[in-house]
Amino acid sequence: MDAQIEEAISIAWNPGSDQSLKNQAIDFLNQVRANPQALQVCTGLFTRTPRLSEVVRLVSLEIANNAVQTQSMDGASLIFLKDLLLDYVRRVYSGASRDDPDPPHLQNKLAQTLTYLFVHLYKEGWQSFIIDFLSLTSLPTSAQKDNYVGVVLYLRILSSVHDEIADMIVSRQGNEAKRNAELKDLVRERDMVGIAQSWRDILGFYGNQNDTVVEMALKVLGKWVSWIDISLIINQDTLNLLLPLLGRTNGDDRVRNAAVDTITEIAAKKMKARDKVEMILFLNLHEIITQLLASPPLNEFKGTARYDTDLAEAVAKLVNTVMSDIVRVLEDAEVETDSRAKAEQLLQDFLPSLLRLFSDEYDEVCSTVIPSLTDILTFLRKVENLPQAYSDMLPPILQAIVQKMRYDETSSWGNEDEQTDEAEFMELRKRLQILQKTVAAVDQNLYIDFLTKLVADLFTTLDQRGSQMDWRDLDLGLHEIYLFGELALPNAGLAHKSQPNPVATERLAAMMSKMVGSGIASFPHPAILLQYMEICVRYTAFFEAQQQYIPQVLENFVRLVHHNHVRLRTRSWYLFLRFVKQLRGQVGNVARTVIESISDLLPIKAEVVSNDADDDMSSDESDHSADAVFNSQLYLFEAIGCISSTTATPAADQALYARSVMEPLFTDMSIHLPRAKSGDAQAVLQIHHIVMALGTLANGFADWNAAQTNKPPPPKEISEEFSRAAEAILIALNELNSNGEIRAACRSALTRLLGVLGSAVLPQLPQWIEGLLSRSSSKDEMAMFLRLLEQVVFSFKTEIHRILDVLLSPLLERVFVGLSEPITGTDDEIQLQELRREYVSFVQVILVNDLGGVLVSSANQGTFDSLVSSIVAISETIVHGNMVASRIGFNCLTRMCSQWGGPDIGTIGENPVTTGAPAPTIPGFDQFMLDRFHTVCWEVIQDASFRPFNDAQARQILNEIASLQQTIYTKTGDNFVSHVQNVTFPQLGLDGTDYLRALTTSKDRKAVTTYLQALLKSRR
Repeated sequence: MDAQIEEAISIAWNPGSDQSLKNQAIDFLNQVRANPQALQVCTGLFTRTPRLSEVVRLVSLEIANNAVQTQSMDGASLIFLKDLLLDYVRRVYSGASRDDPDPPHLQNKLAQTLTYLFVHLYKEGWQSFIIDFLSLTSLPTSAQKDNYVGVVLYLRILSSVHDEIADMIVSRQGNEAKRNAELKDLVRERDMVGIAQSWRDILGFYGNQNDTVVEMALKVLGKWVSWIDISLIINQDTLNLLLPLLGRTNGDDRVRNAAVDTITEIAAKKMKARDKVEMILFLNLHEIITQLLASPPLNEFKGTARYDTDLAEAVAKLVNTVMSDIVRVLEDAEVETDSRAKAEQLLQDFLPSLLRLFSDEYDEVCSTVIPSLTDILTFLRKVENLPQAYSDMLPPILQAIVQKMRYDETSSWGNEDEQTDEAEFMELRKRLQILQKTVAAVDQNLYIDFLTKLVADLFTTLDQRGSQMDWRDLDLGLHEIYLFGELALPNAGLAHKSQPNPVATERLAAMMSKMVGSGIASFPHPAILLQYMEICVRYTAFFEAQQQYIPQVLENFVRLVHHNHVRLRTRSWYLFLRFVKQLRGQVGNVARTVIESISDLLPIKAEVVSNDADDDMSSDESDHSADAVFNSQLYLFEAIGCISSTTATPAADQALYARSVMEPLFTDMSIHLPRAKSGDAQAVLQIHHIVMALGTLANGFADWNAAQTNKPPPPKEISEEFSRAAEAILIALNELNSNGEIRAACRSALTRLLGVLGSAVLPQLPQWIEGLLSRSSSKDEMAMFLRLLEQVVFSFKTEIHRILDVLLSPLLERVFVGLSEPITGTDDEIQLQELRREYVSFVQVILVNDLGGVLVSSANQGTFDSLVSSIVAISETIVHGNMVASRIGFNCLTRMCSQWGGPDIGTIGENPVTTGAPAPTIPGFDQFMLDRFHTVCWEVIQDASFRPFNDAQARQILNEIASLQQTIYTKTGDNFVSHVQNVTFPQLGLDGTDYLRALTTSKDRKAVTTYLQALLKSRR
């Protein structure tokens, strides 16, 4: 069999093998994995002399490894494998063998296999596991750890053992966690003293002659320290070996960095607060860190290419660990007074080192200590009546945070090649902002005074140096002005109980006045101009109070929207909209001037993007594609609508402004429409963009009245102008409605046109339906259009009856087609659920707004049965994703009963009576309610998947069912009671007395719902 296995492995891992032959080989090897006898053969292949190929040996050992790991070997087989591998290791790794040791990847696999054997046999069967491999670290007759190959394998095995039984990153549960705990106890009891001594011996022997072994030993020590007796490590003998390694001054010294990591792991060892403080002092960590930071790699070489970032990050991890532990000691209310005093002194001692690393030019180093700095500030925030010693810590901390927010000297802004670096810096700024806010929460006065001085110095420097000032300093100051609103604005993070700090508000006003008058809007760097605009938009409340500044700022905005830097220009279009939208009441008087000034930016130039274009963009800010530019261009159209439609602007002028923008679009549409009809992709996209622009312009006009609850109809002049836009869009839709993108654009435009068309949209609705619900429309499109119609019905409920009567049947027929289409995948299922939900919501809106008459009018009688049947079908579909639609469906059925069931004849109370015969407004509707509506209630109740006692959505449906049942009773009285007693409950095999009592005597639906829930529980 060994020859077969060897051949199968060779075939399976040979890239040139025939695929069918390779598949056969893989199938054979899978059979080998399941054959216990073959496992011994595989182990023999690994240990055979002379050696086979590496791939055969590796796969053979992997098969044995897998068998041990999955516990498919019995005890005898494990012992056999142990003896075989131990004999092989002694033969190859004793130091006297002529055979070369295995390559690293095979050693790792061997160590893993031996580790799995350790897990199974260390408790019983291989108690000498550690001793056996420790003995290989010395050459025969030697007392030193001078067998290099044996030492390396020994360290690999120790590392693997830790990873298997003590690695905290890997979650262990149940029996496995218990097993690992027992193994760790056994190691501590049997071998830990010897292992710790072996580390000292290895470090002592190899310290000055083999960095690879020293680095491996340090990493193993660092791993094990978390679960062994710390006294085995924290002793003078071990420290005498570790500390010289920390003092090595080579450039890229992996041993020194590993030594720092080991000290970090020692410092992170969990222990009582008092012991932690004493350990930090005993290790003299403050002196160690100070010397490391003063060493040439981190001091002399700072700012050069020789600066050792790996060492800096390692030291940062150490400082972060120590500082976090010190804070935990200070937060411990039960810690002894002397330990607290020592911890407070340690906090003061370590703070300069932390801030030095926090201020490091490399953001990776800074980020490493942010957690501990966060811990410090959080602790200080909790301290009442902050002592002076703590207060004195805040200024240098705030200074370091603010300075770290500055772009470094090597960075640039807006460079396409450095987008990733800039994004990472922006993410760091967000983290720094949180720290800065925490400082403000501790001491607002310090925060206000510090930033006031920073900004004042900024503008002083700007006055002195003008455009020669470093843009990075200016950017930092503007960024701080932007963040200052956290204190100065209501409901902005730090503002206490929605009330801004009055001093901060006053200081912010002074900052804004200085900024607006400083000429900063003409600074040559685009980052500064963008910051300027962002700040103006954030603080529009300042301009409402200081309106004399608005003309100057508006003029700057109009100039900057023409900037030649694409990122600034496209972002400025959005900011321009935000600015004029919030100050529209103050800028409407210059609408004509503004429109004329930006009219050169309005022509639309659609560009078809090729399929192989790079579309991997993270945001609109970094995406300068044609689509992204157009999406930003739309903000200009909306901005024009905003400033043109203020209440102070006469309606005739508003119409004139709208016409001046739309006329070029109409002309452009007429030019491109013939080409679009013939399939020209660029022309189709141009039509799409024009339609979107018209809709967005309308949105700007309509938005002025958006906050009014009782909005008056739009002025006739405006309505007429935008009616022309609607007609133009309808022409394009009629010609191009087979194109889904065109339909989507037209639907979006219609939504936005509603606010400026008013009731003028109603006569056009049949055309909109014809165009938007084409034969190629998806269920998703139908659902969105129904949602739009719900808005129309609600907005024009007093005027829409006649139009709704005309368009309802054609609309419903198309919806019925969508509801009946077969489902071919998950996406179809999701779209169907959405269509069902919007359909029943649309019917509900009709019924709620007293328009139910159109459902049974002569024009729509032909679809009434299908309408009712479809709602009944949706109501009884109790599946995930349709629960909301089912609930709304039952509500619709209840409303139908209320509208067409006639007067109430069944009373609900202590003595329920029937006062007459049913008199439905639709003949026969009383029996229809019993046969269809009542029946569907009980079909749902009997559905095994309907579980309202543990499903909130099902409980809501049951509540609607109870309401429907009571409504049917009030409309049919004794007929309902008779139907329940003679038909419904006999079919269920139940006595309906209790149910009828609850239904007819309780005016609160809760009693009916409670009865039905109890009934369901008893039958499940």
